[in-house]
Amino acid sequence: MLFTIAFSPCPNDTFIFDAMINHKIDTEGIDFTVSLEDVETLNNNAISNQYDISKISYGAYHKILNDYIILDSGSALGTGVGPLLISKEKKYHEDVNQEAIAIPGENTTAHFLFSMAFPNAKNKVFLRYDDIEAFVKEGKGLGVIIHENRFTYHKKGLHKIIDLGDYWEKITKDPIPLGGIVMRRNIEKPIQQKINRLIQKSIAYAYSFYPELNEYIRNNSQEMTDAVMHQHIELYVNDYSKTLGPKGREAVLKMLEVFNVDVATASEDYFFVG
Repeated sequence: MLFTIAFSPCPNDTFIFDAMINHKIDTEGIDFTVSLEDVETLNNNAISNQYDISKISYGAYHKILNDYIILDSGSALGTGVGPLLISKEKKYHEDVNQEAIAIPGENTTAHFLFSMAFPNAKNKVFLRYDDIEAFVKEGKGLGVIIHENRFTYHKKGLHKIIDLGDYWEKITKDPIPLGGIVMRRNIEKPIQQKINRLIQKSIAYAYSFYPELNEYIRNNSQEMTDAVMHQHIELYVNDYSKTLGPKGREAVLKMLEVFNVDVATASEDYFFVG
């Protein structure tokens, strides 16, 4: 049985999926055709219903909920994990509305969080996440950074204006739902359950060797140092990655409510729990 799966080349995703897609665990008769894409490409491809299984930004889920269900494993949630708004020169909150802001995709959770914090900031430029530091360094405006840039921006003389995750946490008292794993609704429930179980087994396998960084993680890490790869994994892979649980689902539902999604029967409608 063959399924298409897509996720990012970032260390947290390759850490999670390595054992599953490279058959380091028993995949119970399932094979995968794998695509590695940046976060906004993943979102857009999910919106066009391109893959059977995909990593997506939770900020995009309201656009695909009729076609995809959220799996219980593989998510990136947490506290202190949010995107950062940065500048070349020291800036303050009151400066933001007058600046151009580079954002890593219209459908990203980063855009959602920025829009919550700065609803009157309209001069937005959507770029690939790994082009945003250069945009800021060249003095073109501010930038919302995610992934490994969160750990390296200060070494390049750039300044943090606000942690957009802190803003969400203070308002909701919940962890930040950054991204999750979705699977087509029209795939049989026993198969959804099997895929969910395989992701959990893949995470357990990865942890059994950690802090070792294998070649699959290294080869897709875009020349990160070992220290940055470890920071990446330790920030974005946690207990919510093993299972969303009630607290994780509650955080996702609060985000969906902002998009006017009816969450009255959400456990049955939007989450695979099995």
